[in-house]
Amino acid sequence: MVELVERPAAVEVAASILTADFGNLYRVVRKLEKAGVDRFHLDVMDGHFVPNITFGPDIVAAVRRLTALPIDVHLMISEPSRYVPRFLDAGSDSVTFHVEVHEPPDVKHETLQRIRAARRLAGLAVSPMTATDAVVPYLEDLSIIMVMTVEPGWGGQHFMAEHAHKIAEARQLLRGRPDGRVHADGGVSGETAGIVGAYGVDVCAVGSALFQRGRDTAMEVEAVKHAATGATTLVPGE
Repeated sequence: MVELVERPAAVEVAASILTADFGNLYRVVRKLEKAGVDRFHLDVMDGHFVPNITFGPDIVAAVRRLTALPIDVHLMISEPSRYVPRFLDAGSDSVTFHVEVHEPPDVKHETLQRIRAARRLAGLAVSPMTATDAVVPYLEDLSIIMVMTVEPGWGGQHFMAEHAHKIAEARQLLRGRPDGRVHADGGVSGETAGIVGAYGVDVCAVGSALFQRGRDTAMEVEAVKHAATGATTLVPGE
């Protein structure tokens, strides 16, 4: 038995700059804009929720000064409630944090509501070993569900296809919400975009595939969009 997945008209590419050359941030942003990316995806890691450390709101503000494209901030940090206001002030258009963080449910609700009160999109990310249903208590506050197709914390990991089915589950949860979007983050490239596209993804966060030596960035962006938007829309059902 199969069920038809509701599909977006066109899948967007959010460029993750985690593996970019931060010494030439202006060039990186200009190159990605010319390559046709739709958004920027900024991964913030604190060395506690995940073992890696990346950057904070100052880099978000720097990217904001360099582009008019939307900026999606993905917080892989232990206390999003403490730091969300700084990322809002830095100019992010959406802020997503992990449903797995050890903050009380009421604090998570308040954090999501604070993001929405600032007229930004609020999201929750779901790690590979977490069921999609973990976000159900927060649905009234959500615009984004981010499905992780790698373990959070490092760039350049291999795509975990066995967890991509959660994209279809997330679409069902957000059905009827005009601002509802499903993001796929982790290992997405021209070779894997058809998988997330078949499950109905709205936004593909693409990182290392855009910065590999010998690859044309614009061609990679086009390959992701073509594969994801043109993928078959039938997926296994119960």
